[in-house]
Amino acid sequence: MSKALTVDNINPNILKLEYAVRGPLVIRATEIMKELEKGVQKPFKKVIRANIGDAHAMGQRPITFIRQVLACVSYPELIDKGDFPEDVKQRSKEILDACGGQSVGSYSASHGIELIRRHVAEYIERRDGHPADWNNVCLSSGASTAIKSVLQLFCNDLGGKPSGVMVPIPQYPLYSASLAEYGLQLVSYYLDEASNWGLSVAELERALADAQRAANVRALVVINPGNPTGQVLTRDNIETIIKFAHKHGLFIFADEVYQDNVYAEGSKFYSFKKVMAEMGGPYAAVELASFMSVSKGYMGECGLRGGWMELVNMEPAVQANLYKCISAMLCPTVLGQTAVDCVAKPPAPGEPSYPLWLEEKTAVLASLDKRAKMIADTFNQMEGFQCNTV
Repeated sequence: MSKALTVDNINPNILKLEYAVRGPLVIRATEIMKELEKGVQKPFKKVIRANIGDAHAMGQRPITFIRQVLACVSYPELIDKGDFPEDVKQRSKEILDACGGQSVGSYSASHGIELIRRHVAEYIERRDGHPADWNNVCLSSGASTAIKSVLQLFCNDLGGKPSGVMVPIPQYPLYSASLAEYGLQLVSYYLDEASNWGLSVAELERALADAQRAANVRALVVINPGNPTGQVLTRDNIETIIKFAHKHGLFIFADEVYQDNVYAEGSKFYSFKKVMAEMGGPYAAVELASFMSVSKGYMGECGLRGGWMELVNMEPAVQANLYKCISAMLCPTVLGQTAVDCVAKPPAPGEPSYPLWLEEKTAVLASLDKRAKMIADTFNQMEGFQCNTV
């Protein structure tokens, strides 16, 4: 009997999809690791995985506050029986009270538990100094699912041409893979390594002009701090990008998952939302989706799959349809949402968990800072290699 599905009749976009983070190179590396385990002789003894940012897999210790809250919401008997700080117990009770049946095993609202969405909005307000509406915050199973859910909104050929999305090169492969999957046009704009992976308007204009013949360019992806390039955009640079997006009517995807990972002296993270709000006028009305994750930063909780997005200036009817699509996926993991809550509302000064939380956070970021400098210094000592400051 012939197969209903073959490589000749499946969705052709799936065949085009390549995700380098887990692609052929990684598959071959896994094969080599298994060969080494079997005693096959190689000119080396170990394979070091550097294809993905998975801090815990490389030995980073979890943040105690996050894990204690996760333990208590997973097994509520620990709240009364376990030897946990009072703020951990209180936070766990608040989260459980917000869950159906007071259990993290229940479904939540499709865009996340209201309590946690409110805490995320408060975090954004503290970070930016500008109001954030929790109704515009949507929790997700990692930033990747949130990014893909918004990308799907652009899957519409206009005038016989596919929608185009501008993506920085070098880029995080999620974007090229997702665009291929959805039949969207990848519009590459190149970062300038000689200028510390800087982004120039001239390059953006070139990429846009070249792409317009084959696609309707409708969105611009900016990764700040950069992945994999590690640069941090200056405020002036962000203003220039916002002006470019406004000029051409582009929707901005602000991938800001590394906002805690700023090490270089003189560098500072500015969110796109903050800069837009302070530019005012027409620039404050640019459409934006910003993304954050518990997988990066000092947390490194990749396997919990927790993240969020904030939607800014999206047309209400479009936002309602986006939430409709998200509801078809039921809800993000509630344990992932719990981790989001711990990140958005960490222990405050004066609370029992604060000293250890601050100590652990500071130690993780200092370690990552040290490693970033070590890698850059090592490459710069190799003949033929050059690495910018991370």
